[in-house]
Amino acid sequence: MADLFSHQAEATRARIAPLADRMRPRSLDDFVGQEGILGPGRLLRRAIAADRVGNLILHGPPGVGKTTLARIIAGTTRCHFSSLNAVLAGVKDLRAEVDAAKQRLERHGLRSILFVDEVHRFNAAQQDALLPWVENGTVTLIGATTENPFFEVNKALVSRSRLFRMVPLEPEHLQQLLQRAISDPERGYGDRSVAITPEAAAHLVNVAGGDARSLLNALELAVETTEPNGEGGISIDLAIAEESIQQRAVLYDKQGDAHFDTISAFIKSLRGSDPDAALFWLARMVEAGENPRFIFRRMLISAGEDIGLADPQAVVVVEACAAAFERVGLPEGLYPLAQAALYLAGAEKSNSVLGFFDALKQVRNTSRQQVPAHLRDANRDGKAFGDGVGYRYPHAYAEHWVAQQYLPSGLQGQVYWQPGRLGWEGELRLRLQERRAAQLAAAAETDLEQSEVMSAGPDDPELERWLQRQAGAEGERLDALRRRFWQGATFGRHERMLLLGARSLLWALDPLAATPEGGVVITTPCPEDQQRLEAQLQVLDALRRPQLLTAAENSPDALGQQLEGHFEWVGARQPFRGLDAATITAWFEALQGHLAPGAHWRLLFSQPRLGPAGALLALAPSSEGDPLTALLGSLAAIETQALDREGAPAEISQQLLEQHCSQVKEERWEEPLSLELTASLIERWLAKDSPWRHQLQQVGKRKFTKAELELLRRGFSARLGQLLPQRLEHRLLLAH
Repeated sequence: MADLFSHQAEATRARIAPLADRMRPRSLDDFVGQEGILGPGRLLRRAIAADRVGNLILHGPPGVGKTTLARIIAGTTRCHFSSLNAVLAGVKDLRAEVDAAKQRLERHGLRSILFVDEVHRFNAAQQDALLPWVENGTVTLIGATTENPFFEVNKALVSRSRLFRMVPLEPEHLQQLLQRAISDPERGYGDRSVAITPEAAAHLVNVAGGDARSLLNALELAVETTEPNGEGGISIDLAIAEESIQQRAVLYDKQGDAHFDTISAFIKSLRGSDPDAALFWLARMVEAGENPRFIFRRMLISAGEDIGLADPQAVVVVEACAAAFERVGLPEGLYPLAQAALYLAGAEKSNSVLGFFDALKQVRNTSRQQVPAHLRDANRDGKAFGDGVGYRYPHAYAEHWVAQQYLPSGLQGQVYWQPGRLGWEGELRLRLQERRAAQLAAAAETDLEQSEVMSAGPDDPELERWLQRQAGAEGERLDALRRRFWQGATFGRHERMLLLGARSLLWALDPLAATPEGGVVITTPCPEDQQRLEAQLQVLDALRRPQLLTAAENSPDALGQQLEGHFEWVGARQPFRGLDAATITAWFEALQGHLAPGAHWRLLFSQPRLGPAGALLALAPSSEGDPLTALLGSLAAIETQALDREGAPAEISQQLLEQHCSQVKEERWEEPLSLELTASLIERWLAKDSPWRHQLQQVGKRKFTKAELELLRRGFSARLGQLLPQRLEHRLLLAH
């Protein structure tokens, strides 16, 4: 009788349960989204299929499937599965579950899985009570939380569990769930005639914001509150959908990840000078009920850290807007709140104030910090000890400034503040550089303990920031290639570097940073390249900039006349492209007179191994007798010959290095690449005067008929948007 009543109760609950609960997937095949952790071959999916699920903590926003996934595990495991809600359960409930698990294990050898929903709601005592039994394997824990488990869950539990982050569902996933709910006759509305317009569906998906529960609740409200038409059908249009879900829920918890992530996005938008993004994140915080005083505090920090002396008024504006907010309150106080954000986003940026922390580090790590005698206070001890003697009063000199030593002797010449080029400090920058040079000149004339003064500190923050920006601008792949190019190179601070035929500053980054007392000379193939490089160099101080020379590739003698002094290093990427053996030999001969004994060479040649035809042939299925396959095969053979010819400068350079250098080493490696096939790329290849067609005609005497061009166009267009495979062969010659 009890079983009968319990069965009826279950049936009743299933009938009256919300749509979101009824539509929960019952297997991994039905589960929608979270491909990052549940896709084919992923660890968690394999563990569930093999019934080898260990301790798990699933964390993510509401409505992404944490509880549903736990129920799927319950349906597939051979373990006993029980669940608790941390909001309602206490230590007594935990102990009861643990005791029952111990009995099952001892009597029947049956393992137990304990699912704890909202596990972050357990207090420290409750989590500690669970820890020993999780550790010894009495129970396997599956926890679900909307909070960051690293902050809200016992560290010991976290260390014994695998963490899986679940993300908001994508629109296509929500569309799939929506259609499933409408068509499922058993759990959804498939037994009714429900029709939803595309506009209404798009609205529900958009406003749900990745939350499946919110989507299904809105659909349920729309269906249950809409009167059927004369034929018994229910039609949901945009107006009904807008009434069912009017406003997206703002995911924001004042003590959790959303709070810190949102304020981080806001500050980074201010730092990145994006006023639109700054207003968006500001609006999100205001809408979620964030305290405006907290936002003002963070903007005040940003005004000092990210804007600093590029615009000293930034602190004043934020402080004034904060005072105005306190006076007028909400809602009118939102005007000064937004005004402060927009001012910071639009202001020039500088973090040069961080030089203070360099000085702080120096104070902590330097033992000799005595105040120079002429700067000491002479009023207390008198002049008997020489305190204050030799001090020059700046107001007695022109422009109220005089060159004299202010730093301790051991730190003379140290640079902490590197003013930016923008705003207030940008106007001060040049004058400061001139005065620093005068300070060093004055220091050299005095009788100090340190007679040798460096012209600049070994670590230049401005240069370092520029190096990082330049490397990032060229892309991660080229930056990795740059590191490989200079790997193992040991520069002396006074050595000089000659970079041949550079069209970018990328290859000058390492020697530029490592040879502050030497220098870098860059030759550019044409005046246009030189102008571009000169524009990039404006970020560097004049004394740190490399020297630029224009030297056409076919005139090595002209370069030899421009060069002065000797170089310990010669480097180039893709040198001598298209030059014959005689011209390359002339280059080597012209450079010999400007090389220091034992000079190092680094020449990098990068050679593609597939042309357009070869790449398409790799994509196209080969079938005997297919005209396109035959055409591509003949073209690919010519491409191979042409590519082999282009590798001749590397062979000639190696032979010449072996003649002039005592040691020559070669490194080769291949880099797989891919290129998206676009319409513009196809047109560029097939154009009448394209380099590709010119190459085929020059090497293979190959011309195209109209039929062949059309066949190629159709073959390329059929694979529009696909990634063409490519192989890049790198050949690095090292010699000295």
